[in-house]
Amino acid sequence: MKAKKVSFCLTTMAAAALSLCAASAASNEPANSNPQQVFDGMRESFQAAKAKGVHARYQWQLSGANGGEWWIDVNDGTFKMGRGKIDNPTVTFITSDHDWVAMSNGTLKGSWAFLTGRLKVHGPQSVAKKLDEIFP
Repeated sequence: MKAKKVSFCLTTMAAAALSLCAASAASNEPANSNPQQVFDGMRESFQAAKAKGVHARYQWQLSGANGGEWWIDVNDGTFKMGRGKIDNPTVTFITSDHDWVAMSNGTLKGSWAFLTGRLKVHGPQSVAKKLDEIFP
């Protein structure tokens, strides 16, 4: 029972971190209207110093009319980003295109999306949380 509570808390913290990351990336700019704009904004906010020593592969699976798959590969202070699937993702985020855009614009909290089943996070929560530091 104790392990389940700890796992739930860590997962909730990762979802909150994702919400902060996405919201802060768009906070000083016009609201994003589609997932590609969200990822373009993340590209511009990359913090190489915060990514030093990080080796992680992030995958997004977004449903909906503007959905699809995106990935980010962070490798020791550098990153690559693209559409499609990446081999052996460290963390996978599963949600709808609408919810991902809403989280990035700060109109949907990642923690609420996670708790209500609208956001699923697979993989180590510490790695998911690191995304907020790398792409503020």
